[in-house]
Amino acid sequence: MDSIDKLLSELKAEYQKPANYPSKRTEEVEKLKLDSSPLDSSLFTSPSAKKDVIDNVLSQVKQDFEQKQLLEEQQKQQQLEEERIRQEKLKVKELEGLKKQAQEWLNKLEPLSPEGLWFEGFAKSYNSQLEAAIEYLQAE
Repeated sequence: MDSIDKLLSELKAEYQKPANYPSKRTEEVEKLKLDSSPLDSSLFTSPSAKKDVIDNVLSQVKQDFEQKQLLEEQQKQQQLEEERIRQEKLKVKELEGLKKQAQEWLNKLEPLSPEGLWFEGFAKSYNSQLEAAIEYLQAE
């Protein structure tokens, strides 16, 4: 209990300081008065000069925003182009696989079998039998 009483008496003494001691808040105000220059230039700036400064800042913000937007658009276009190239490579790879599969199918096809005779008629409208076989296998 003695420690609580001691703490209470310290707090009471702190709040009952004589009035001639400046409070901490008063000290802060005095320090601010000393720190600020008596001829603060912002006090003498005309409204039109302030407007010009604001316009310049807004113009810079707008320019920065437009540059950022342009950069994002360029990055988006680059990503789209990369995706298009990836898709084309994938199609070429699939086509190569289909060509191989179609060539194997043609090698196994009996020309005089019903399927072989049908395929011969089917392939007449294509530039090559391989091209016709690819189309036929894709449709299956």
